[in-house]
This record gives sequence, structure tokens and C-alpha cells, in this order.
Amino acid sequence: MKYPLRPLVFWPTFLILLAAVIASYVDLNAFLAVSKQLNTMILENFSWLFSAGSFAMVVLTGIVYLSPLGKVRIGGENAKPLLSKWRWFMVALCTTLAVGVLFWTTAEPLYHLYSPPTSLPIEAGSAAAKSFAMSTMFLHWTITPYAIYLVPSLVFALVFYNLRSNFSIGAMLQPLLGEQRVKRYAGLIDTLAMFALVAGMASSLGTGALTLSGGLSQYIGGETTPLRLGLIIAVIVITFVASAASGLQRGIVMLSSFNTWIMLALGLFVLLCGPTLYMVSLGVESLGVYLDTFFSRSLFTGAASGDTWPQSWTVFYWSVWFAWAPVSALFLGKIGRGYTVREFIHINMLYPALFTAAWICIFSGCSLYFDALGDGSLNRVLNEQGIEHVLYQMFQQLPASGLMIAFLLFVAFISFVTAADSSTDVIANLCSKGVTADSDLDGNPALKIVWGVIIGTVSWVMVAFVGIDGVKMLSNLGGLPGMILVLLASTSLIYWLKNPALLEVKNLAVTTPEPGLRGASPLPDFVR
Repeated sequence: MKYPLRPLVFWPTFLILLAAVIASYVDLNAFLAVSKQLNTMILENFSWLFSAGSFAMVVLTGIVYLSPLGKVRIGGENAKPLLSKWRWFMVALCTTLAVGVLFWTTAEPLYHLYSPPTSLPIEAGSAAAKSFAMSTMFLHWTITPYAIYLVPSLVFALVFYNLRSNFSIGAMLQPLLGEQRVKRYAGLIDTLAMFALVAGMASSLGTGALTLSGGLSQYIGGETTPLRLGLIIAVIVITFVASAASGLQRGIVMLSSFNTWIMLALGLFVLLCGPTLYMVSLGVESLGVYLDTFFSRSLFTGAASGDTWPQSWTVFYWSVWFAWAPVSALFLGKIGRGYTVREFIHINMLYPALFTAAWICIFSGCSLYFDALGDGSLNRVLNEQGIEHVLYQMFQQLPASGLMIAFLLFVAFISFVTAADSSTDVIANLCSKGVTADSDLDGNPALKIVWGVIIGTVSWVMVAFVGIDGVKMLSNLGGLPGMILVLLASTSLIYWLKNPALLEVKNLAVTTPEPGLRGASPLPDFVR
């Protein structure tokens, strides 16, 4: 069997998830009440730490980029890249972008336009509120979230390839705690982080199934039934499991490349056929507001005025990013071999943030334009039908809407699959023994299939019979331990800043590139 099972990581995660599903089925209201209370307690008591921690990730990334540490090569001077830069960028982009930004960039600005913070002198629906909405999108979806993902990813890449540690989330704490202590607690750390990831994947899969079902109903009619949801989830699971099981080079890279190109095509269509001048002008203006208020908005907790808006939006987002960051770091870190730290920052933060900023200008700008044109029409759709319908309704205002909505459904499907297959790949590696920097890094295919079936089943039960809010709450609860883990891991970068020579790889065989990648073009590339 390729890479034997790590039972102390696999079984606790599986049993805890099963117990949570049973508890939510037995008494959903009590389950949601307890989960919501825990979430509220975390956000109320640790908002300051989420804000300060996320801001610290941005500052630390800038310091590392400009320091001598930026010249260190992941895997040592003789290490060969696992992927070309263009492929690396596309995989990293699709891993982090996912289907969330596709739908939230049209719906979220409407929330901020009509419900801005009460502590700020902004009138709902005004021009100032519109500028606030767009600048908030830049805050929530560009530099800061990518910095939260970047720091643990970079730490893991250096620990795994340069210090030759095990494939484990706990390995990121090795420079801080020492190798023996990390080995002692690695299983517990991996279990907690993997539970947050699996719950988050089940939540995303359920939400994606609802979205696709809503889009299909525009063509075939009918209501969203458990059978329809089950069929949609089954198709998604089969696709992403097949992609993940086929390996990094065949499934994940090929699907990510395809997804990147079709998203570029979709964005170009909206840019050219939508209100182009308005989108570009509002985007540039709002970018200026974002840069001007970056420090104050990044550290905005609402404590002085008692405003709860930051907990509902900004701090909540930081919590979600921190919950997913430790496990996402394993995948983003393992595909960064052979490149310098500075190149790693380009591919995993700078280029994705620029891509997302352009996406926000196009889709958020278009959403605000058509909402104003219809006297709040998209906001009514948001309140009456839900976020998943806003994007479809916006496309109804564009040329060839029938054809483009079908294409949009296809893009949404592929976007989710490309994000899910990388997570499934990491889960398989995390549950396996013997994954090293010199192995092929493709996890056990059987474990990928098992976890794909588990995640699909949990997602279907929750969304069809229980309610997706339950598993969402479980996923979000990972924010606090995820943040603590990321902050502790970040001390490794501070430690290495003083002495980059600690990362020198000595007396190791030269790592060869994966088959078919010799001479790959070093072009630039790209993120729930």
C-alpha cells in the first residue's frame, strides 16, 4: 500500500465529524445554538487578535520579501522546480480562488452598500457607501487573505524541503518547539486542522450544490430536492476525486490550467459587454480609498463605538482564512520546490491579489452598476432569493444571457472541483505515513477516494436534511486554533530572518523535476 495510514489522524477526524452530523440531526436547533454561541464568544473576545494577527502577516511578508531571506531557494540551490511558474501560478490561483469569489464579488458589495458600519458617517445607498463597498472588497479579498495563506505556506515549504521534516502541519512549529516536541504532538495538531478543513469542504460542497441547483432550475424547472442535490454532489465528488487520484501532474495541473483560462474568458466577456468605463473608473477610485484607509480598516474592531459590523464581516473573514490556512499551507508549500522565497511570494500572494483585484473591479463594479440601474433590483434578489441568485440575475442584463448563464454554471462547477481536488490531495498526504521531500508527493489514491466519499456524504446529509449552517459553524470554529498555529509558525520566519544560513541544505541528493517538466517555461502564474 502506497503510504500507509496514520490511524491517529484519520480516525479521530472521521469520528468527530460523524458525531457532529449525528448531533445536528438529533437536535439541529440545539446544535446550531451551541455552535453559534461558541463562534460569537470567539469573535467578541479575540477580534483584536484576529485584526492584529492578519495585519502582522502583511507586514511580515513585506519584511521577508526585502530581506536576504528572500534569496533563499526552497529545497536548496540544486533543487529543481516541481512545476513551471505558469503552471504553479494556475494551480495556486485555483486552489485559493475557488467558487467563493465568483459569487461573493457580486453579492457582498450589495450588503456593504445598503448596510455600512453604523460607526462611520456613511449613508446607506449613497455614493460614499458605494465607494466603501468596493474598497471593502479589496480589503477582504486581496493582499491580507493571501498573506494569511502565504506565511504558513512558506514556513512549511522551508521546513519540509530545506530542513527535511515530515509532511505534517505540526512540522511548521519545529524551529520554535524543537523536533522531538513537534513529533510528540504532531498527530493532535494535524487532527484539529484536518477536521476544520474537512468540515469546511463539506460546507463549500453543500453551498456549491445549492448554487448549481439554483442555476439548473432556470433551465429544467422544479424545486431543489434531496435527490437533485445528491446527484449534483455525486457528479462533483466523482470529478474532483478522479482529478486528485490521478496525481498532481495529470489531474490537478490540467484541471487548474483549464479553469484559469475559462475564468479569464468569463472575466473578459463581462469587461467588454458590461459597463466597461464605469467598472474601471469605480475600481480605480475605490482602490485609492482602499490604499488610503488600509491601516485603519485593517485594525478596525468597532470597540470604541460598540459597532458589531467588523465582527460580522472583516473579523469573521480573517477567522475563516485562518481556519483554512494551516492545511492549505501544506499544498501550497509542497508545490513551491525549486524557487526562491521571493518568487514564492510573487506566485502565492502578489499575482493572485492582482488577479482578484481585477476580478473585483469587473464583477463588483458590474453588480453595483446594474443594481443602481434597476433601482435596487439586485439587492431585492439578494434579500428575497439569496446570494447564489445575484450573479445569475446580473448576467440576465448582459448579451447572450441564456448561453452565458450555462457557461457560468460550467465555470462554477470547474472552479469548485479544482479547489476541492487540491484539498483532497493534502488530506490524503496528511493521513499517510512516509511522505517525504524526496517522494513523488502524490498521496494514496485509496485515501483520496475514501475522503471524497465521506465529504460528499456529509455534505449531502447536511444540506438536504439538516442544514448547511451547522457544518459552516464547525468550520469557522477552526479560526482561533488556526490563527494561533499560524502566528506560532510565523515566528520561524522571524528566527530565519536573523540567520538565513540555517536553511542551507547540505549533503543531499539533487532533486529532479517531475516527468515531463524539464525545460518548462518560467512564466508567471496564480485562490474560499
